[in-house]
Amino acid sequence: MAACLPALAQPQPQPRVPPGYPGDYIEIIARAQREGAVAVYASTDLEVVQPLITAFEARYPGIRVRYQDLNTLDLHNRFVAETASLGPAMPARDADYADVLWSTAMDLQIKLVNDGYAQRYDSPERGGLPSWAVWRDEAWGTTFEPAVIVYNRRHFHGAHVPGSRSGLARLLQEHAPQWRGKVVTYDVERSGVGYLLAQQDARMGSEFWYLAQALGRAKVQLSASTADMIERIASGELVLGYNLLGSYALSLMERGAAIGVIAPRDYTLVMSRVAFIARKSPRPHAARLWLDFVLSREGQALLSQSSSQLYTIRTDTDSSHTANALAERLGYALKPISVGPGLLAAQDALRKKAFLARWHDALKG
Repeated sequence: MAACLPALAQPQPQPRVPPGYPGDYIEIIARAQREGAVAVYASTDLEVVQPLITAFEARYPGIRVRYQDLNTLDLHNRFVAETASLGPAMPARDADYADVLWSTAMDLQIKLVNDGYAQRYDSPERGGLPSWAVWRDEAWGTTFEPAVIVYNRRHFHGAHVPGSRSGLARLLQEHAPQWRGKVVTYDVERSGVGYLLAQQDARMGSEFWYLAQALGRAKVQLSASTADMIERIASGELVLGYNLLGSYALSLMERGAAIGVIAPRDYTLVMSRVAFIARKSPRPHAARLWLDFVLSREGQALLSQSSSQLYTIRTDTDSSHTANALAERLGYALKPISVGPGLLAAQDALRKKAFLARWHDALKG
């Protein structure tokens, strides 16, 4: 009787080099597959990024994405502590250590890059990005997200909605008694992106401090969670929120939530989630694949189709959620925050201490 032979394992199809990439990119793919994983520390909710992860793992079989969803400050502090614990050594290939950092706290990311925590990479996707979104081929902007005013439409039924910061400050003064405790903004001490936006506001002129005092008189609530703030506005628990990331609000509004979104006509700050490859990445080739995929047309389209419908930094995708589409929808007072050394001043220890002291004084009303 003939012995039964074991079935031969079917070889996995080898990934192809993306169109337009250099031919030797196949070697990066091969090495990444031997690394077997990429660890991403990020401040973007997992449910938003899951379609991106699924598509990446399907394109590059054998490479698992280890995704850590963290608050911006927790992300920063954890990475710095883990790097310090290594000393001069490099982490082992299977180490629980970040390969890629991806955060909305642009200034914290740029400080890490400036302090030598990132490695340089000449991404084949660089040509598809605006010049302001890349710094030293180390820091990479990946999204285009406005900071907006979000309000509950039922509270404003038949009433004037503010179109600028000065208009919002006047409205807060008028409604301070009935809106007491029903207005919200980021807690700048617990939210990296909240501090970034407030600090950028202060650079634009003294009007921000006039608004901060008005927020203080209205007994503004402070939060570190964009989703929590916008959902509480949508429920009617809160009346209005200032300087909130617009991507989630616009998506929720399109799904029928009773909220409105205002891009201030004096100027609308636009931030970008910044990514970089860790200098001590234990899986650097897999990190390059991940970064390139996030920046690619396919990756950007997947982000735009996510539950938060993140607006993409590229303008050559088929998505309706591009920077150009956003400018047409919200107006042309958009002011992108450049990925670069201009953000370092926000993290100067003395300046930050002075800013926070003035912020606390302003919120006293």
